[in-house]
Amino acid sequence: MKNLTEKQKNILDFIDDFLDREGMAPTVYEIADHFDIKTSTVSAHLKALQRKDQISRSSKARSISLRKRINAQKAPHMSFVLSIPLLGRINAGMPSDSPAQFEGEFPVAGQLAELAAKEQLFALKVYGESMRDLGILDGDIVVIQANAPVKDGDVVAALVNGETTVKSFYLKNNDQVELHPANPDFSVQCYPASEVAVQGKVIALHRNM
Repeated sequence: MKNLTEKQKNILDFIDDFLDREGMAPTVYEIADHFDIKTSTVSAHLKALQRKDQISRSSKARSISLRKRINAQKAPHMSFVLSIPLLGRINAGMPSDSPAQFEGEFPVAGQLAELAAKEQLFALKVYGESMRDLGILDGDIVVIQANAPVKDGDVVAALVNGETTVKSFYLKNNDQVELHPANPDFSVQCYPASEVAVQGKVIALHRNM
């Protein structure tokens, strides 16, 4: 990687590791948080990496892709593909009736395939734009880990009074749950904790280009 600064190399490594771990690209905010730098500084580094033909990206969130995967040679398990259940739709807006109806299968690879082999994953198709600013768009497919530990700020599939939605999860005083959208056109939803069942944590996303 000639002509790259040390910081640019570190950012490339982080993006590569994030892609392997999460199955999707990091956002500018996640890169800034990891390196404890400003988002404007991250944007400048990303523009430099684009000029040096190391990455490509668009104006959409999580659109960063590497021109050459750094870890391709050290991840032989990436060719290991399994299918997970693709279930009924999940709403990225107000909760909507989303029965867990089998609609087909969705292929996953790498570390996701390892989890799939343990029957820990399922996929859901997203409808709506309430999670737009976190890069989850209408028509995307999210991969859910059913038994993953959940902490404040994690994006989850939540069952609320028999209806399903995808939101960022926050627990307040152990008896109140807030489900936060990532779009200013939508409001935070508040429920008694007893009315919210977390079906799983969103750990990856797929978008048909």
